[in-house]
Amino acid sequence: MSAEPEEQTMTFWEHLEELRSRIIKMALAFVVGAVVAWIYRVEVLSWLTKPFVEAWNTGALGEKASLHFSAPASLFFAYVKLAVMAGLILALPVMLYQLWAFIAPGLYSNERRLAIPFVLSSTTLFTCGALFGWKIAFPLAFRYLLDFAGPVGTQGFEVKPTVMVDDYLDFVSRMLIAFGATFQLPVLIFFLSIAGIVNYRQLIRFGRYFIVIAFVLAAVLTPPDITSQVLLAAPLLVLYSLSIGISYIIT
Repeated sequence: MSAEPEEQTMTFWEHLEELRSRIIKMALAFVVGAVVAWIYRVEVLSWLTKPFVEAWNTGALGEKASLHFSAPASLFFAYVKLAVMAGLILALPVMLYQLWAFIAPGLYSNERRLAIPFVLSSTTLFTCGALFGWKIAFPLAFRYLLDFAGPVGTQGFEVKPTVMVDDYLDFVSRMLIAFGATFQLPVLIFFLSIAGIVNYRQLIRFGRYFIVIAFVLAAVLTPPDITSQVLLAAPLLVLYSLSIGISYIIT
């Protein structure tokens, strides 16, 4: 039988003080991550633009790949945005741990032992999702989108891309977060199974619908060819299958 939650009770103000302490630690982790990202901002931007440059060169657009900014301060603020985004990602393990540490006193002792596995698995899966997006999805998306550029009709008229650096960072950050969050599916199913909200039988029955959802999502995010859709849908199906296995072990 599981041990009861900690008997020690805290007043409302003690809970607020505990929350304040956790938030301060999370904020400090974010600041440290953002400062590190600012120091290496050029290297980070170079890494983020690699799929774009490769897609540009593959499309033979005739000019050197470049990003633009429309005002003197635009590039500075773009770098600030980049540092904020990278700082949040770098601080993610600390933030997850502080969140867990805040709710842990209300959990059973066997549940509190899940803190380190929770932080490690969430961080690893988010990183894998972001890397998958950067390595697989980004090149496909950029090749498809840049392929719209070129001659229009027979009058010698051309449409040429002028990609702004802040727009590019907005697009990339949303995609990285989306892929990272999607790869959290096993962690989500794990906690839903512990709470008794879902079980592996329900997940198996829902599997046929999830296959359709995975391919619809892949069709929206990728060029309209079966290869690209499979490349994106396959990891989602693997993660869902892994989630079923996790739910089976728990229930």
